[in-house]
Amino acid sequence: MKLIAYTDGGSRGNPGPSAVGAVITDEKGEILKEYAEKIENGTNNEAEYKAIIFALKKIKALYGKEKAKQMEVEMRMDSELACKQLGGKYKIESENIKPLFIDIWNLKLDYKNVAFRHIPREQNKRADFILNEALDRGNQKLF
Repeated sequence: MKLIAYTDGGSRGNPGPSAVGAVITDEKGEILKEYAEKIENGTNNEAEYKAIIFALKKIKALYGKEKAKQMEVEMRMDSELACKQLGGKYKIESENIKPLFIDIWNLKLDYKNVAFRHIPREQNKRADFILNEALDRGNQKLF
């Protein structure tokens, strides 16, 4: 089984109030689930990483540990920095990002395969929309 997770994290003020969004689809692009929630204040980059963590945890909770072990997940994000750092092309220099990188690396072990793909912002509009909805409401938002 292969899933695609569109993720986005955002911060107003950078650092400032932050939220994450994740849209989970099948290979054909059918939306299976959408999740978004406000998180603690932080930077845009921190929110991008937390959105990836959020999506991986939500998928595992949705399908269970056993199915996750057999699952391939393609993480699509509009953050070129996060994508290239997670792909090993860019070095991580921020001390705040390093533990988030390790969290993602450990979560990857719960799946058969996790790949990271950079996409243009226009292809990530839904994840951006739902994270902004969560920020605007000022509380946890679950779609």
